Amino acid sequence: MFRKSIGLGRCSCRLLSTRAVDVKANVKANVKANGKADGKADIKADGKADGKTDGKAVEFQSSTNSNQAISTRQLLYMTDETSPGSIFFLPHGTRILNKLVQFMKNQQLKYGFQEVVTPLIFKTKLWKKSGHWDNYKDDMFKVIGNDLSREEKESHTPESCSFSEEHEYGLKPMNCPSHCIMFSRFERSYNDLPVRYSDFSSLHRNEASGALSGLTRVRRFHQDDGHIFCEMKHIDQEIRNTINLIKDTYAVFGIDDIEYYLSTRPQEKFIGDIETWNAAEQQLKTVLNATTTTTTTRQGEGQGRSWKIREGDGAFYGPKIDVLLTDAFEKKHQVGTIQLDFQLPKRFELKYVTEDGAKDNRPILIHRAVFGSLERFFAILLDHYQGKWPFWINPRQAIVIPVNDSHVEKAEALQKRLCGDIFNSTDAISPLTGYNFYVDVDKRPATVGLRTREAIQKGYSYIILLGDKDIANGTYAVRTRDDRSITNMTGDQIYEKFIELEKSYK
Repeated sequence: MFRKSIGLGRCSCRLLSTRAVDVKANVKANVKANGKADGKADIKADGKADGKTDGKAVEFQSSTNSNQAISTRQLLYMTDETSPGSIFFLPHGTRILNKLVQFMKNQQLKYGFQEVVTPLIFKTKLWKKSGHWDNYKDDMFKVIGNDLSREEKESHTPESCSFSEEHEYGLKPMNCPSHCIMFSRFERSYNDLPVRYSDFSSLHRNEASGALSGLTRVRRFHQDDGHIFCEMKHIDQEIRNTINLIKDTYAVFGIDDIEYYLSTRPQEKFIGDIETWNAAEQQLKTVLNATTTTTTTRQGEGQGRSWKIREGDGAFYGPKIDVLLTDAFEKKHQVGTIQLDFQLPKRFELKYVTEDGAKDNRPILIHRAVFGSLERFFAILLDHYQGKWPFWINPRQAIVIPVNDSHVEKAEALQKRLCGDIFNSTDAISPLTGYNFYVDVDKRPATVGLRTREAIQKGYSYIILLGDKDIANGTYAVRTRDDRSITNMTGDQIYEKFIELEKSYK
């Protein structure tokens, strides 16, 4: 289970972490007591597990139900029967999703990835070429136009292809075949390798309706997908880089309890020869031993190998390293993955020119993801933080509460200042870069106490109060959602503090 959370400062960090752990401990204890995930734990809007939520108990029997309760309170996402297994991200949920995507795009740039955008549907012949049709078609969606005569007029079916191969399409369940097409289109040299593509396109997998579950089991999802085309000598370092990125990324979210599994060749559905599979599996074992073998306790004691083997659970085209996290209900979720693939480069006849001028050399393909499904990682963060988001990713970063109507103008001026260059720019077109924060003003004719309590319930990181004395002093009264202590700050000081919090992922 996740061990710690990231707060808003030194004091609130300890408080937030304790509350998050208390909630999870309560849930976990109930699960263990009942022997299954049907224990009940009620969470207050401020994250305390004390059995009350403003007079109404919010009961949940799984992480999914808990997440839905938080989402309902914070207006993050919804589902609808018209599109089973697909998530409607509401404005505030979209803010979190976009932050996750931008975070990962920045990390991938650091590791040499180039982002690409690829089509959503491909002809059946592509999936047959890649091997997905024979090994994965039951988990794919088939797409056929209502008027096939349009297809006939626009293209002729080659003699080597059936009509269905040329005119029926499949929604892509993964990006690797399209990345192979891009790699093969141009002549490649050994100097070009490794070639690293990243892709955030939506993917579709035909999960059984009974298996669909909230954000963790969906039919449409997004993934921080990446593919590395490289030589054998690059494999070790590329996989080490990915494992390091996984560790560093999860650490930003206060997640340090990570499980690694090596999934080996399936017994039946696989492509390629067994010797190649064995060599690939050995390569992954070597890297896992070097990067995750021993963890050390605070007392300096080694805990031994920190990865396990899942026999026969590899992808049909190659062995893989799966990265798993465990939620408060002891349910494991796969997030990141690293897959070694010698098969797709053969099927797509990928080649590169070596230093001696030979042109028939085959690259090796590494599939990798750090977050994995962004929807699933979103669910894990909901479970991890219980809706108490760190400032940098919070969709509600601050709220300004004017004491009465005479303070509204100053409150809205501060809001504009904190929202950053997008609102403050005098140019007709807003700038591409700059620090911009999500700040609201609550100018309802309600008491300051009521508005403050509701702001805490909604999860605002900072609450900024403004009255006559504050205007006279040219400052604002600032508090966090977890600490009633007031700090008087100028608008510029608040803005600089917010910048520092975002830069340090606090």
